[in-house]
Amino acid sequence: MTSGTTNGAKKSVQVRIYRRRNRLKDKIGGLGTPGETGGFSVEALARAEAEFAKMAEDYPDWVGGYITALFNELEQARPRAADMRSPNFSRMNQLAHEMKGQGGTFGYPLISVFGKSLYEFTSVSAGTSDSQLDIVKAHIDAMQAVIKGRVNGDGGALGAELVRTLDEAIQKQRSTAS
Repeated sequence: MTSGTTNGAKKSVQVRIYRRRNRLKDKIGGLGTPGETGGFSVEALARAEAEFAKMAEDYPDWVGGYITALFNELEQARPRAADMRSPNFSRMNQLAHEMKGQGGTFGYPLISVFGKSLYEFTSVSAGTSDSQLDIVKAHIDAMQAVIKGRVNGDGGALGAELVRTLDEAIQKQRSTAS
């Protein structure tokens, strides 16, 4: 590489490349090439997988607590004036945020779909009208249907119908609010 000087002569410039050691790779025990465990014992990985399977098995009960909390926030918001519901919508938004990241991890991607939809629907810019409470209720009902029916995966025809019905309700609410 060269650069110009004022008298027209070109001066060479040296470039040095420093290769930094990958300390993260050192911490996990190497490359973890295919067929290897990356420094973790096979027994430790088996224990972790068993624990994850237990968590996945318990997920319907666990997420049921979130659904109950959503329903409680909804019921607390209903008697309040629309301009006093912001704390309830904020809490529902936080709960939905938790749910949108969990469902797919534990085999219930529809919970993530409905959680994401509810999260977006209860965002700070969303309103707090009675019709919006009805849409929150529709989200809760859809989530309850998934958990009570143990609808894992995409839910097939039932899952598609739940998503379609919820989407229609949201569109209807938005068109009447405009």
